[in-house]
Formats: sequence, C-alpha cells, structure tokens
Amino acid sequence: MAGTLYVCATPIGNLDDMTFRVVKCLQSVDVIAAEDTRNSIKLLNHFEIKTPMTAYHEFNKYDKARALVQDMLAGKNVAIITDAGTPCVSDPGEELVRQAVEAGITVTSLPGPVAAVTALTISGLPTRRFAFEAFLPTEKANKKERQRILEELRTETRTMILYEAPHKLRVTLQDLADVLGRERRISLCRELTKKHEEAIRTTLGDAIALYQEEDPLGEYVLVIEGRSPESITEEAQANWNAMPLTEHMQHYLDQGMSEKDAMKAVAKDRGVSKRDIYTELKT
Repeated sequence: MAGTLYVCATPIGNLDDMTFRVVKCLQSVDVIAAEDTRNSIKLLNHFEIKTPMTAYHEFNKYDKARALVQDMLAGKNVAIITDAGTPCVSDPGEELVRQAVEAGITVTSLPGPVAAVTALTISGLPTRRFAFEAFLPTEKANKKERQRILEELRTETRTMILYEAPHKLRVTLQDLADVLGRERRISLCRELTKKHEEAIRTTLGDAIALYQEEDPLGEYVLVIEGRSPESITEEAQANWNAMPLTEHMQHYLDQGMSEKDAMKAVAKDRGVSKRDIYTELKT
C-alpha cells in the first residue's frame, strides 16, 4: 500500500504553539521533508524527534517531489514542514502536494499556525472576506508584474494580506500608498506569537512617516483595508458620465442590444433614470 503525505504546521515563533498531533506525526513518519534542515533540526531537537530529514525547497522542489512520491508509492510515510508556519501557503510544498495528489497518494493536513491568519485576527480590520497576496514581485526581478498586481489591488474590496521583509518595507509602503491612497487603513504585524509581538494599526501615510524615523525590524505581515464598493461604483459612474452619451449608447448597440435595452443599461451606468437618457438623446 502507498504511504501518506502529512502537511504539518510548525510554530511561527512561539514553540508552545506546536501541537501534540504534529509532534506524534513527525516522530512516526519515515522521513521529514524540510525547507531548511539546518533550521528545522533545532525544532526537532527541542521536541526530541529523531526522524531523518531531507531537504525540500524552492530550488529542488520538482525533482525532489518526484523522488518523494516514489517513496510514498513504495509505502513510506512522509511529513512536510516549512521553516515556520503552514507548508504550501506561498511555499514550495504546493508542488509536492500537487504531485502526490496526481499519483493517487493520500494527503492530509495537520493544522496549526499560519502568519497570515494570525495577523488578520489581531488587525482590527474586517475578517469575513480577505485576499492573500503573499510577497509582491520584487521591482528588480519583475517590475511590470509588480505593477500589474498593485493595480489589481486598487479595486480589491476584501481585506488584503501581504508579507514583506524589513529591508523592502519602505518601498512597498510607498508603492501601496501610490495606488491605494495614503488614508487607507493598515495593520503592520511583526514578531507574531513572540515576546515582542506588535500590531501597528495606522494608515499607509502615517506608516510611511513612521518608518522614515525608525528602521523596520523583523518580518512583517501587512493587513490592508479593502476598498469600499461604494467608491468603486462612484468612480465607474464618473467614467461613464465623462463619455459622450451617443458613444455610450453605441457601446451597447454594438453588442446587439435593442435601443430600449441600451438606454436602460446606459441609465444604470450613469445612475440616472431611463427617461433622463431618452430626453437627452431627443434634444
């Protein structure tokens, strides 16, 4: 029988967040696939886990995943862990899970800490709907892709969650303010679950000012307020109203609409009645 792949969450700072279930799993599997074995050995030693490890990271994820899948097909059980938090969330473990699923191997997740959700819950911002963006592409590596994603965030109505390294924080805050506006609310969370955990609840403009005075320290989770749907509607109406009425009508007539339906669609776009559109077209 084939083995099982266990996706195991590990602490993001506080070792007391390690679950009993994860400890037992890591003790019982045949091998642990770790993002950085030098980092993970400290965790395993703390919990007296003697299971062999193998390195599984961004630079070997395709070949190593194939090898691990073959091991599981031969009956071995494998656990995957990341440096901190839940594997497969903005993490190379995604590829191992994909290959295991395609091979018909059972995959199960042992839940635990994840920085994005931890930060969201203490942000003070809406939590019912959120969008996880992880790290933005770096300007040097892919400036166009970075700008494309920032433009997508401009109209995002859900609470947004990003990760950022301290040495890139100032640039990212400025880029976000340029797109979202300096008054947009943000919670900057750092040192999560540790002794000096901090959540700075402010605006993008004030955050920029803050880090002109002091240096960013630690890895950051940025939780950003989404745009209100009302402001998007107002902007759309302004854009439609800036278009000549005949051109706006032609936009819908070219789609095969009748004149009556086109007037109805135009009236909705502009936030007026169909009678107003009819009257203006006839004058």
